[in-house]
Amino acid sequence: MIIGIPKEIKDQEFRVSTPPGGVRALTSAGHKVIVQSGAGQGSGFSDEEYRRAGAIVVDSAEEVWRQADMVVKVKEPLPPEYPYLREDLILFTYLHLAASEEVTRALMESGTTSIAYETVEDEHGRLPLLIPMSEVAGRMAVQVSAFYLQRTNGGRGKLFAGVPGVRPADVVIIGGGTVGTNAAQIALGMGAHVTIIEKNLERLRYLDQILHGSLTTLASNVHNIAETVRYADVVIGAVLIKGARAPKLVTREMVAEMKEGSVIVDVDVDQGGCVETIHPTSHSNPTYFVDGVLHYGVANMPGAVPRTSTFALSNATLPYVLALAEKGFIRAVKDDPGLAKGVNVYKGKITYPAVAEAFGMEYTPLESLL
Repeated sequence: MIIGIPKEIKDQEFRVSTPPGGVRALTSAGHKVIVQSGAGQGSGFSDEEYRRAGAIVVDSAEEVWRQADMVVKVKEPLPPEYPYLREDLILFTYLHLAASEEVTRALMESGTTSIAYETVEDEHGRLPLLIPMSEVAGRMAVQVSAFYLQRTNGGRGKLFAGVPGVRPADVVIIGGGTVGTNAAQIALGMGAHVTIIEKNLERLRYLDQILHGSLTTLASNVHNIAETVRYADVVIGAVLIKGARAPKLVTREMVAEMKEGSVIVDVDVDQGGCVETIHPTSHSNPTYFVDGVLHYGVANMPGAVPRTSTFALSNATLPYVLALAEKGFIRAVKDDPGLAKGVNVYKGKITYPAVAEAFGMEYTPLESLL
């Protein structure tokens, strides 16, 4: 199979889907890999490293997309890439379609076989291709919060850890999954007081056992969310519903009750966000204020730490890329039901229920199209 690795064009997206080591694994297995010149530069990989790994380096994105049987990316296609989409192409990347009807329709109209990292499941129902970036984003959310909580950066001017005799920052994390757990670990390690709000009581019991420090766990309901958000210095949105839009758990009214200079970092923004006042921003222009509350809505947070993120992502995705390359699409998804759940659009049809539901469109089971 011919596998294409284009350069990402999202604002300040420095990750690349596959490092040279991953390319070597693919070329050693007999596959042809085409890499756009400069694709790995943001993550610290030179064109020469890709050539030594067996890749063919070409100048333009158009060459990569035109020659490839499968394009492996990091982020969803943007409008300049829509003309490259075609019926006989496999696209393997983060899609987050439930948050973008435009991308969904572009993929449907092109007939591109579209596999989303974020909905691929393992045998235990976990999301193995989302977990690595959720770990990065959860940890980054705390670093970002601490930075913007400084008065010079627009925040209340509080130190996460406080000092003897002075209260530490109050960090509220909504969601106790991978993002929330990683955020809590870092925030607790920095000395903040952390409150985790989660609807699954068994998960709360687990977090209570494994996390140590100044921690409070609360069951998720409107009252608990409203009360904790009101006194929070930092709110981190960490809610995930597989493939679907995030529910709006923090309302505009709750934001209005927050303290001036408090900080919201909504990691769910690429799925619509769990804070009503959040909207996607970029690394170039990451923040804005609503009712005096600083909002950070960068949808590709791990792109700021591309070296770490690229390795973490490829560690998880490479076995699936190899399976698709070696078996072809149909056999690969028939052999692996978890990979089949990653297929969001096929033959112009939406094949993932939550995406169809998000836009009131028709859902077509994948198995009926194979």
